[in-house]
Amino acid sequence: MQRLIPVLKKDNVELELIMLIRTILAASKEISFRVSQGALAGVLGSTLDENIQGEVQKKLDVIANQLLKDMLLDDDSVRAIASEEEDFVVAGTPNAPYIVAFDPLDGSSNVDINGQIGTIFTIYKARDDVADDSDEQFAQCGNQQLCAGYILYGASTLLVMTTGGPTRCYTLDLTHGGYLLTDSSFNIPLKTKEFAVNIANYRYWSEREQFYFDEVLFQNEEHAGSSMRWNAAMIGDMHRIVCRGGIFLYPADSRKTSRNGKIRLLYEANPLAMIIEKSGGRATSLGQKILDIQPDSLHQRVPVALGSKEQVDEYNKVTLKL
Repeated sequence: MQRLIPVLKKDNVELELIMLIRTILAASKEISFRVSQGALAGVLGSTLDENIQGEVQKKLDVIANQLLKDMLLDDDSVRAIASEEEDFVVAGTPNAPYIVAFDPLDGSSNVDINGQIGTIFTIYKARDDVADDSDEQFAQCGNQQLCAGYILYGASTLLVMTTGGPTRCYTLDLTHGGYLLTDSSFNIPLKTKEFAVNIANYRYWSEREQFYFDEVLFQNEEHAGSSMRWNAAMIGDMHRIVCRGGIFLYPADSRKTSRNGKIRLLYEANPLAMIIEKSGGRATSLGQKILDIQPDSLHQRVPVALGSKEQVDEYNKVTLKL
């Protein structure tokens, strides 16, 4: 099995970018260890605080965020960082070439039950036309990403990442502490019998969303035998789809907090959309390619449909009458 850095060099990734990826992965190894220790490390349970999203923070949320923040700001190739857990952009090294955004612990509601959780990250070129700590640093479409990836903390710790070429999977080898290539590329099937959605939100969806489930997914003979898979952690559902296909849906709904959906464009939708598309899938928001969306705010949310091409196309055709 090949180690990470030789694979990235073969992919013609710039050395400075490789070193930045190494910094992110150094933080991931520490997070992975804390996760594996669980109650033994005193990282379970919630804090008394809420993040900028209005969500109660888990102790491990705070730890993971601080680890990534400290390591990235200490890396002289990072001009600024943005985190789902931070109110504002944090400036790093002046004139550095890259900016990094991350969700330090996706699925943190699963921490206390030993469920699937992970870290999502994305890297862009820094902008010279705005201040280092400006939100405008990250006002870039997803198609400008240089690298997108996630680390899944499960039975094994996996890194799934693309630097513009194929989406590759690496597994953390605990015997020497490095990531080894275990899947050189993913190819998402065009259509499957699986879907991931929080069906508890059905009552809040639009009539067209409800129609898709009532008359298409649950009634159409073509979908007979379909199975719902839901982890309460987007990263877990997306990894399953990358590996074997399906569709992940998180529509907008009528509730005040979800009128623009729940998924954050910068920290979740863009990096996962890049991974999905580089794996042969489709990633859309209200029919538009997620990677083409021009961001309008740092913590912007969007409704999403990601996964197997034919399933995403069918969903958009029914719900948007395309």
